[in-house]
Amino acid sequence: MRRPALVDRFRYAFDNSLSGGALPLMGWLAIASVALVLVSALFLWLLGVSPFARFVDLTWMLTLYTLGKSIPQGDGAGWPYLLSMLVINYGGVFVTGTLIAILTEMVRDKIAQLREGRSRVIESGHTVILGWSSHTLVLIRELATAKADDRDSCVVVLADRDKSVMDADIHAGLPELGRTRVVCRRGNPGSPVDLATANLEGACSIVVPSPEGDDPDAEVIRILLAVKLACQGGTSHARVVAEIKKPSNLAVARLAGEKTIELVWAGDLISRITAQACREPGLSTVYTELLDFKGDEMYFRAEPWLSGKTFADTLLAYEESTVIGVLPSGGTPRLKPPMETVLGDGDQLIVIAEDDSTIRPSDRRAWDIRADSIVRTRSTEAVPEKILVLGWNWLGASIINELDHYAAPGSVVTVVSDLARTEDDIRRHCRSLANQSVEYFPASTTDRSSLEEVGVADYSHVIVLSYCDSVDRRSADARTLVTLLHLREFSERTGHPFSIVSEMLDVRNRDLAETARADDFIVSEEFVSLALAQISERSELAAVFADLFDPDGSEIHMRPAGDYVVLDQPIDFFTVVESARQRGEVAVGYCQRARSTDPGRSYGVKLNPVKSASVTYAEADRIIVIAEA
Repeated sequence: MRRPALVDRFRYAFDNSLSGGALPLMGWLAIASVALVLVSALFLWLLGVSPFARFVDLTWMLTLYTLGKSIPQGDGAGWPYLLSMLVINYGGVFVTGTLIAILTEMVRDKIAQLREGRSRVIESGHTVILGWSSHTLVLIRELATAKADDRDSCVVVLADRDKSVMDADIHAGLPELGRTRVVCRRGNPGSPVDLATANLEGACSIVVPSPEGDDPDAEVIRILLAVKLACQGGTSHARVVAEIKKPSNLAVARLAGEKTIELVWAGDLISRITAQACREPGLSTVYTELLDFKGDEMYFRAEPWLSGKTFADTLLAYEESTVIGVLPSGGTPRLKPPMETVLGDGDQLIVIAEDDSTIRPSDRRAWDIRADSIVRTRSTEAVPEKILVLGWNWLGASIINELDHYAAPGSVVTVVSDLARTEDDIRRHCRSLANQSVEYFPASTTDRSSLEEVGVADYSHVIVLSYCDSVDRRSADARTLVTLLHLREFSERTGHPFSIVSEMLDVRNRDLAETARADDFIVSEEFVSLALAQISERSELAAVFADLFDPDGSEIHMRPAGDYVVLDQPIDFFTVVESARQRGEVAVGYCQRARSTDPGRSYGVKLNPVKSASVTYAEADRIIVIAEA
């Protein structure tokens, strides 16, 4: 191989320097300008045609001329001088033009960089959302609501998506965010280098929602590993909460995040809410009211003056707040502990309240409990039920398994679906049912004749699942709406009042679905987003939710008001709380059936009512309690 010549080496070095960006270009331009000025000045000085007496003055004049300044020609200037000025003029045009081009390119690159969101975030106490998904707007909305009283709150979104597109989507979907600022940055959430732009060290919480794709859990685990590496050796104390789809990935995700992470198992959450709402219409609204940051929410409150008191004593201690559990000092939160549980020093109460500032002890020392209005008997006879499941997706088998915890022996679940894998899913994942049997009917859920053939009117509860696994979101919700309209027509024609629980993907379609008069709408993505937002603000709530949705623990139930108090007469909520306490339960609210179609009144649901206010309960009304099944 021939050894490169000196000129080849110089050209190679020159090319490499030019590829290094704007600064090397400006360096070479400066060298060329200096060379042009010095050679021209020396030429004029040696010929003796310079209009200046000193060489320094001539050099300065030529420098200004090179940069575009007009220089007087002088009297009697000869051709050598004029030709030199012409060369300087052309050289100046080249230098100035190149300099303008370089500066223009630098400014263009900087603007592009700013638009792409590559600069590092300089914030503190902010919440970081890693990745963009269908949850993102709900998360931002809830976090903005939670931080509404903060003077300067910030949410940072880091996703591999164009910054301008993210900004536009947020502006269109969330025009009112109060004092909360949303900062978007473009980058790969699974890259520790890109994570540095989000300033994880200064964040108070980090949220990893499940992304879209064939294997979202793998991407979540990869992001958790990147977060762990990015924060390694740093001073980050941020709470990390992530969403996992499949239970088989929970152990791996915990390993990836070690002890600094809280996981929300989306399938478990939605399955349990759907199963419970199926049997107790209106329950999804209760969970929405409890999980979102509007209205009442859960707080942890230390009350030294209650130390030594029993949990039963705390239930009437507040007029505008509702005690639902205890967080023992150094222990795990527990909803509805035994009534005789004694509070110790450092224990905290779990309280439902409108705001932390509204948790104030009642001034009452006597509550005027109307003992004559308390009902002490209840019908608890369980009867077999027929439940109809229309549609199928990855949650179907999990919902049927959850239903088995609540169903009476001899109950029947009929699944109607046109997906080929439905029967196989049922056979593989619903083999250990104790109280139910499952029947499969292959048919389209949007076909009227198929629904007539299956006999919709014979069922007491109907669950409409979205076909989110097989079609896009819009088409899936469209099929759900058609099915709901068929069910509404069946109900009106036959006069059979079966309860309907419907799964929706897009919360914006809920208004359309309300025309079908379903009892509950399970907007799965919204529930998961609400749980993620709540836990990101208070990590202790993860254990509270785990207890709340555990079928073996205490759960929320909606039971007939007539099982607690006398109907058709004004009763204050102190009396309702006492009636529930005598059963070992905690009353947290009520649901008035007459307002179940009014979204402005939360569909009749009232959590944490003022206990001194009197309400007249009708036969169809329900008391919302935390109790064992």
